[in-house]
Amino acid sequence: MDRFSRHLLRLVISCRKLSAEVSLPQTEAIVAMATSSEPEFALPQRALLARNPSKKILWNAETAARVGEILAQRLLAIGVDVVSVDHGEELARPPHWRRSVSPFFESVQRSGVRIEGAEKLRWP
Repeated sequence: MDRFSRHLLRLVISCRKLSAEVSLPQTEAIVAMATSSEPEFALPQRALLARNPSKKILWNAETAARVGEILAQRLLAIGVDVVSVDHGEELARPPHWRRSVSPFFESVQRSGVRIEGAEKLRWP
């Protein structure tokens, strides 16, 4: 394996939660993870549900960007500055999800972690 494919970035997306995990492909061990259900997001989510109880999607582009920043901080803290993404998996997502997670990828890269394969992604 080359140097750029040692760590794999995966996103798990639902209407309630956005999770990002970085793992080692050889062992499937997760080395860093960030999610929109962390404590810092709990208060805004509760307030959103109080205003609109029928709200289905509990995260937005701003939340995705903050999750990206948190993940990048954790990766840099353990010395990981390059991750790869399975662009086939990302391109298979419905367009409305790809559009919503584009701020995530931008914030990870802006925070100093290079995402190998992100240049092949196009946001609808």
